[in-house]
Amino acid sequence: MTPAFLMTTLVLVATPGTGVVYTLDAGLRHGRRTAVLAAGACTLGIVPHLVCSITGLAALLRTSSLAYALLTWAGIAYLLHLAVLTWSDPGDRLVRAADPRRDATTPSTASTTAPTTARVLRDGVVLNLLNPKLTLFFVAFLPQFVPPGPGSARRMALLAAVFTAVTLVVFCAYGLAATALRPVLVRRPRLAGRANRVFAATYVLIAGALVLEQLPG
Repeated sequence: MTPAFLMTTLVLVATPGTGVVYTLDAGLRHGRRTAVLAAGACTLGIVPHLVCSITGLAALLRTSSLAYALLTWAGIAYLLHLAVLTWSDPGDRLVRAADPRRDATTPSTASTTAPTTARVLRDGVVLNLLNPKLTLFFVAFLPQFVPPGPGSARRMALLAAVFTAVTLVVFCAYGLAATALRPVLVRRPRLAGRANRVFAATYVLIAGALVLEQLPG
């Protein structure tokens, strides 16, 4: 465990990616509880990649272009699925969830607006699970800080645990920070709708970048 590893981990985790975008979206639209759930789910989604890199299973993915492509396209499809769901939310649901009296004709709106725990966990885990680049990244990243020799696997497991813990803390910080802007969106439903479209567009951009990587040449 070196300062270089900790600093590199912090920079990598704090760099906005799919997990950060999803956690920000959850905190902004649904509040603190959902933000923390999203952060935990996205963190869980990287654990299988860490396990693959430690056990050597990542080598199978690296040698199988078909498996890598299938996993990547599945991730692209899921990103587009989230983009559609986010884009279709007009934003006024955020206001009704914060103050159900604004929609007296639909008394159950507040309970139906917030996503279920299972859905938040599923979306967060699947988003990172269907990103094969994470496995290849950890294969290249972790060994840099582990000298070869007896006990190297145990040391890699320790570094992976630290990376996971830092990821959870940083993602929670992003999500909770996003909730600070939530009152602004509650007062301005149109702005909430625009924010939803920004997040939807971000999902599409990430998916588009993955598509470009799959094109030949």
